[in-house]
Amino acid sequence: MSYLIEDLKKEHNLIIGILNEVKKIGIGSQEAGDKLLSAKKGFLGHLKKEDDNLYPVLKKAAESDEKLKRELTVLKEDLQDISKFALGFFEKYSKGSALSLDFARDFGQLFAKLGARIKKEENILYQAYDRLTQ
Repeated sequence: MSYLIEDLKKEHNLIIGILNEVKKIGIGSQEAGDKLLSAKKGFLGHLKKEDDNLYPVLKKAAESDEKLKRELTVLKEDLQDISKFALGFFEKYSKGSALSLDFARDFGQLFAKLGARIKKEENILYQAYDRLTQ
């Protein structure tokens, strides 16, 4: 496994770990808001790292690999949806002034979306990247 993929997987675990801590703490405290801001920062940094290092390699390979091209197209649309939802979530709840029922619903949705996305990235994109770079 390449260093980049190891690093990206660690970031996935870190972001999910922070979100789990927020879930335990509950929304409404300064600590939870701070952790959500930390998760947002980690999420944005992770996306930038993928944009700068992962996707250029995959896009270049997709020029001659129709299957990879289709996978990238589908996952790009999926990522835009998840990113929009996640950033809205972080913005809304990092202020700590939301109803716990709303938070629980939105958190569950965010967690499910991120979990599905992470699984797709790690099982499709990251494996493709490692095949291409080894």
